[in-house]
Amino acid sequence: MLEKRLVLLNTSILTAHGAFTFNPLPLEDVRSLVIEFQRTGKTIESAIGHQSTAELLSSLLDLPVPNNRIEFMQTTDDLALVFKLNQRPPEGRVLSREEIEEIGYEFGLLTRIA
Repeated sequence: MLEKRLVLLNTSILTAHGAFTFNPLPLEDVRSLVIEFQRTGKTIESAIGHQSTAELLSSLLDLPVPNNRIEFMQTTDDLALVFKLNQRPPEGRVLSREEIEEIGYEFGLLTRIA
């Protein structure tokens, strides 16, 4: 694995121009990816903008995931791990952890290839 940084996102978004791939990733594979980045001493960074999502991810990944509203521009050296809700929440609504779990979610891996 050549990527140097794993960035956690709470939406699938293209943050730069380029060619990307986006593929679903089962939770077991997400956990394995996090463990591999930890094992090799690579950077794992949070761009999770909501506290309830950060708390849920911390629990699911056994990893401290801070609430961190940053501007992220993906490079080919980055992998983006996307946490995506199964439905769009009402505008302006910040969901609780329980509401997130009720709606359901999936993970995807966003890779910038050029």
